[in-house]
Amino acid sequence: MTERAPKTVLVTGSSSGFGKAAVTAFLAQGWRVAATARRPDAEQDTENLFTCRLDLHDPDSIESAVAATVERFGTLDCVVNNAGAGLLSVFETTPMETVRELFETNVFGAMRVIQAALPRFADQGGGRIVNVSSTAGLVPEPFMSVYAATKSAVEALTEGLRYELAARDVVVKLVEPGLVRDTNFVQATAEASLALPVPDAYRAAVDKVIAGYQAEYPHRLATEAEVADAIVAAATDSGTRLRYLVGEDSEAAAHMRWSTSEEQYNAWALERYSIHS
Repeated sequence: MTERAPKTVLVTGSSSGFGKAAVTAFLAQGWRVAATARRPDAEQDTENLFTCRLDLHDPDSIESAVAATVERFGTLDCVVNNAGAGLLSVFETTPMETVRELFETNVFGAMRVIQAALPRFADQGGGRIVNVSSTAGLVPEPFMSVYAATKSAVEALTEGLRYELAARDVVVKLVEPGLVRDTNFVQATAEASLALPVPDAYRAAVDKVIAGYQAEYPHRLATEAEVADAIVAAATDSGTRLRYLVGEDSEAAAHMRWSTSEEQYNAWALERYSIHS
């Protein structure tokens, strides 16, 4: 069951990956799109596409992007918090500066976008928020602890706001992809992670986990386009559904988390991540 699509959406992190695919999908559905990025390409602008700068670490740029969207299109009906970063690291030796930076990007940046959008939604009598999280927010994996912590925070924020904002006619949704075949997220995560030290005591375990990712990666079925379709579905679905899982790995992990006992889940996780052996 779907409702008439909102006319204007602001998408963060639109220069590549899920965000870029989502912009294409929204435009194909007749939306007017504010495609934001740290380094936007204004030459791409069309009647229904407006590109502008938005840096999640720069609160002024967030306020300016929201204001510019309203000025350009006259309304703001939906925001998609897509921009984010990954990290694979040994927690023991991960600098707190790195931890804070990841939270700034994945959590506090999304919070700032929402806070900037809410007054506009109030003026219009409602709106919609779509947060792009990750299966890691449900099922944390070894050496992804910091990243998983940021995505768990997005999970909690989304669900809490779902109830908090319902009386104001603001709908809040969550998109949860697993690993996706054609995104540059894996490469960007690898580059960020390689800059961090791996103590000798952890080396074998880290190598085993990375080898597992590399073995599974070619077999992932989800694509950027499928994630984009889920984002558009979350932006238009008039039902009460909160989570939109994308990919067989995401669905399998969610099943183990929600549909099995704690003992069964722990046994599954220990076997899956058997780095102790």
